[in-house]
Amino acid sequence: MYTLAVVGATGAVGRQIIEVLEERQFPVQAIRLLASERSVGEFVEFKDESIPVQLLDQDSFAGVDIAFFCATDLISEKFCPVAAAAGAICIDTSTAWRMDNAVPLVVASVNGEAASGYRTKRIIASPSSSSLQLSLALKALSDFSALERVVVSTYQPVSENGQQGVDELRNQCGELLNGRPVKNKLYPHQVGFNCLPHVGDFESSGYTDAETGLVREVQKVLAVENLRVTATAVRVPVFYGLCQSVNVETKETISVAKARELFDGMADVELVDNVNDVEYPMPIDVSGQDSIYVGRIRTDESCDKALNMWVAADNLRQGSATNVVQIAELLGSKYL
Repeated sequence: MYTLAVVGATGAVGRQIIEVLEERQFPVQAIRLLASERSVGEFVEFKDESIPVQLLDQDSFAGVDIAFFCATDLISEKFCPVAAAAGAICIDTSTAWRMDNAVPLVVASVNGEAASGYRTKRIIASPSSSSLQLSLALKALSDFSALERVVVSTYQPVSENGQQGVDELRNQCGELLNGRPVKNKLYPHQVGFNCLPHVGDFESSGYTDAETGLVREVQKVLAVENLRVTATAVRVPVFYGLCQSVNVETKETISVAKARELFDGMADVELVDNVNDVEYPMPIDVSGQDSIYVGRIRTDESCDKALNMWVAADNLRQGSATNVVQIAELLGSKYL
């Protein structure tokens, strides 16, 4: 039985972590819900109990075994070392520690053994939902043949920006449907009934940090530093559910039939690929699910060693909360 802390407990990912802990019956002795001053006094349900939200401070982690961080980079940078010094193992969902060479970047079903590297800083990083989703899909193929090149376009929902993103899309859709002009607060342009080829901040290369981050994170998770990956990230007017169009070139030819067989045998991957019955993964179908869904698998007719596929998953649940709880399960079964 473990004493847990959830930093950012009232946010979208924090609430999902609490839900997944209960659903997967993680052995919880006590749970400490931590947040900023504006959330103190709120209650969150866990196992038929109303747990009060406490203020995050320097003394929050005494006696904590595992601390889940689902807050900003600044919060993680400041408080992960505090929690680690108090004896906790931190599992962090922010970008703060992902590319730190002393911190393992872990997707439980892909490189779970890397979690053992937590001992250096007592921190484990979880990748972005885009990187996690893509890594799972690529792992199934890379177990059969080495990867040569990956081209991915991601279609990212507004919930990746938390409640602010959800509220902005909801408000804009309401205004537009009633013939009224909209105001942009979070995004640089209207997101309602629109697509923005802009996720993150632009860099001098013309890519955004979300795109370059995806490339580096996938290389680190798959432990292939020279893997050629290029990405385009698009914000779409969808509340929940992240989709990706993926082109994968491999060293050996992988037939469509073989690819389907590989995906069928991969943990946390579901195959939905029957165009005759118009079946393929969609955001509305993956919400609340713990797997990634793969479909539209087809040979790239311009390259005989490449496949095209479409991948979808719940960005808050499978893309974040489920993975960090799975990492905690690995810690409990192998390292604690």
